[in-house]
Amino acid sequence: MLLLVFGSSAAGKTFALDELRRRNLDAAIHDFDEIGVPAGADRGWRHRANEEWIGRALDYQADGRDAVIAGQTPFGEMLASPSAPRLEAISGCLIDCADDTLAARLRARGPDWLARAGAEIADYLAWAEWLRRHAADPTWEQHVITEPTDVPMRWERWIDWRTGDPRWKVATIDTSDAPVERVADELSTWIDEQRARSIF
Repeated sequence: MLLLVFGSSAAGKTFALDELRRRNLDAAIHDFDEIGVPAGADRGWRHRANEEWIGRALDYQADGRDAVIAGQTPFGEMLASPSAPRLEAISGCLIDCADDTLAARLRARGPDWLARAGAEIADYLAWAEWLRRHAADPTWEQHVITEPTDVPMRWERWIDWRTGDPRWKVATIDTSDAPVERVADELSTWIDEQRARSIF
């Protein structure tokens, strides 16, 4: 199983993963960016990187282990990856926080970080809002992620799913005022729940 933990930069994914690694979850836990993010990384690079992570998850699956991958890949994008059907299941959990919290965390990273990222705080806030709506509703602004790249994505797997479709069940964990231990508790509970059901 691939357990996708996704969210905007500064939503709290890395802190939560660090805490999860201290617990005995019997799962491979990775940050999406471990494979390296090239300058000018675009949607096509992310699609290729999704395939690389699915390949690693398949290796873990062959060994009887689940993979927890945390990054900015939207749930629908991972579901549409060409190799996704080879996984036993894919589950998604959005890590999110209030806009003022996200903005404060981004400012705390300093102007140099923002300059290297090549984006404004408003861009991150807009992406966080899109991810919230995407997590709740598969019909939301699909064009944001479905523009063609060199990867033969399979959007037809879910593009016609409607709001409330039981196959589109994405959890959300709010990190705004939550200590990292509580966020990790909620993630651990979510992982246990997903292991007991099949999504894909």
